[in-house]
Amino acid sequence: MAQVLDTPKAAGPVSDIVTPAERVARRKALLHWIGVHSLGVAAALFFVLPFVFLLLTSLMGDQQALTRDLWPHPFEWSNYKEVFNTPGFLTWWKNTLLYAGLGTVLTVVSSLPVAYALAKFRFRGRHLSLMLVISMMMLPPQVVVIPMYLFWAKQLDMSGTLWPLIIPMAFGDAFSIFLLRQFLLTIPNEYLDAAKVDGCGEFRTLLRVVIPMAKPGIAAVALFQFFYAWNDYFGPQIYASENPAAWTLSYGLESFKGAHHTDWNLTMAATVLVMAPVIVVFFFAQKAFVEGVTLTGVKG
Repeated sequence: MAQVLDTPKAAGPVSDIVTPAERVARRKALLHWIGVHSLGVAAALFFVLPFVFLLLTSLMGDQQALTRDLWPHPFEWSNYKEVFNTPGFLTWWKNTLLYAGLGTVLTVVSSLPVAYALAKFRFRGRHLSLMLVISMMMLPPQVVVIPMYLFWAKQLDMSGTLWPLIIPMAFGDAFSIFLLRQFLLTIPNEYLDAAKVDGCGEFRTLLRVVIPMAKPGIAAVALFQFFYAWNDYFGPQIYASENPAAWTLSYGLESFKGAHHTDWNLTMAATVLVMAPVIVVFFFAQKAFVEGVTLTGVKG
């Protein structure tokens, strides 16, 4: 009689058996995930903690600011009221909104047609025009500040105002033109051809087809220009320093800091009020901003 040998039962399906090589790979993947996320958290804290320190200091009393106490007790919300009641602060706000808002609108309106022409038109000298735009991007503003100041201040008598900074934005901006041109290259020409077949001219095609499809790029350019104008210190210092009624927040904050150099809580509160609009605008528009900046590099 044949001897029957007992064979051990399998612990489970063959697919559930984890080999040593797979264990090592999973361990490496886990360590990689932990390392990447740890670096991400560390980088986030590196950028966030200064803002947290700024906000907490702005809510402290005079005797507590810049001491070992990191948490306000009590919260001095009156610091922000005192900053708002500072003579000229609301005027600085209005001037900055005028400079940043009107300047952004003028830059987008004037730069978009030029970018559309450079991206979609075929004409003699197109590449030379693009090279001139790029060369303007490389030209530091300090190079032309003296002749521009003599023109606006001496010839047009506009010193002590923000108009020498706002009016030039109605004639386009090199960086905005280049960024919009790169984005418009990603729009297929078939859409433009279809609009022209339906009877649209170039201007109508720009309004009805190009602008709706170029909203992310326009948003990116608008945000770049708004942030630049909101934080601009050099321009108001050159043209508006002699007239306190024309100061912006960036220039007025320097004066405020000089007047309250020992009141760090008030200085921090004023800084928070200057930074808050930029942070709020970027928070709500970051999706369009990132999309617009990303798509500008698809084509060259």
